[in-house]
Amino acid sequence: MESNIIFNKDFDSHTVYVMKIYDTDVSKVWDYFTESKLLDQWWAPKPWKCETVSQDFKNDGIWHYAMVGPDGEKSYAQVQYGEITEHRSFDGVDSFCDEKGNINADFGQAKWLFGFTGVEEGTKVTVNIHFPSPETINQLLEMGFEEGFKTGLTQLEEILK
Repeated sequence: MESNIIFNKDFDSHTVYVMKIYDTDVSKVWDYFTESKLLDQWWAPKPWKCETVSQDFKNDGIWHYAMVGPDGEKSYAQVQYGEITEHRSFDGVDSFCDEKGNINADFGQAKWLFGFTGVEEGTKVTVNIHFPSPETINQLLEMGFEEGFKTGLTQLEEILK
């Protein structure tokens, strides 16, 4: 039921805005966005899977993970966490990298801000992604980011049921 995901691209401001409501409480949704063993269950769109290399969920901590394809191919990325407000929001800088965490300069870094708000229907998750340029947004979209991220968010919805 992907229709309840808002996914807006604004090339003028170099941003993508995503919003999804989950039918459960904030603390549970928060855990699925901040604990590696739970992130690994849904972050990658099937048939891909997510494998955490390491995670230190704190200010300036890093989540280093791999997206593992159906044939075993791996694509690495990391998020360096910034400000964290428990059960409300966190941000971080997302980068493609290698298996050792060395950042790949061929891809622009994106700043992500995740927000979690209790609403009548459950938990509203908002994701604001700021890119260095419209070209960086296009680069990610050409790699299937929109469909992949929507699929992951829908997979989380299934897990939370």
